[in-house]
Amino acid sequence: MKTIVFDLDGTLLDSAPDIRATANTVLARRGIDPLTLEQTRGFIGSGARVFVERMADATGLDPAPRNIDTLEAEFIAIYEHAHDLTRVFPAVEVALEELRHAGWALGLCTNKPMGPARSVLAHFGLDQYFRAVVGGDTLAVRKPDPAPLRHVLRELGSDRAVYVGDSEVDAATAQAASLPFALFTEGYRHSPLEAIPHAATFSDFSTLPALAEDLLARS
Repeated sequence: MKTIVFDLDGTLLDSAPDIRATANTVLARRGIDPLTLEQTRGFIGSGARVFVERMADATGLDPAPRNIDTLEAEFIAIYEHAHDLTRVFPAVEVALEELRHAGWALGLCTNKPMGPARSVLAHFGLDQYFRAVVGGDTLAVRKPDPAPLRHVLRELGSDRAVYVGDSEVDAATAQAASLPFALFTEGYRHSPLEAIPHAATFSDFSTLPALAEDLLARS
């Protein structure tokens, strides 16, 4: 079975503006200056808890685990319904529809908590495409540990796949799972392209179906 698995934030969705707005609501309640969009993008990729830890470090909030627990719960409660500023990257839906029509099994592996992930997928009508979804709180570990990605593959009944993402974390996950990695260049990576292991890069989702066919054939 031809299988392709996607990351979410920075890959299918430009969600940084909503993540920033959520973080700044949490900060404003404590009288703290807001994060910039650049800071927010820099904190994304390793799940909600790591985001909150980075936010706390940048703004001088108490880093004690109990306080991080409180901040994380507050952040997730707000973010689960924050969709107004998020946008689907151009041609994503066209690519997903083409892949599905061509018989690909589609999965999603994200470090975003499952509640917000399911909510935003449903909001944009993307949930219809994915037969398996794993969030950052589905297992005891998150990406770049390969276990979440392998969990998606088991749910899809496949052991061969292409993984599509935008970041260093996604590249490391694909590498650990021994899968070819297609790097979307318009997301939230911090490093130059040449510093991120990948089998291919793309900037336009309309080119992804053909690229995925080629990567799977060569894997």
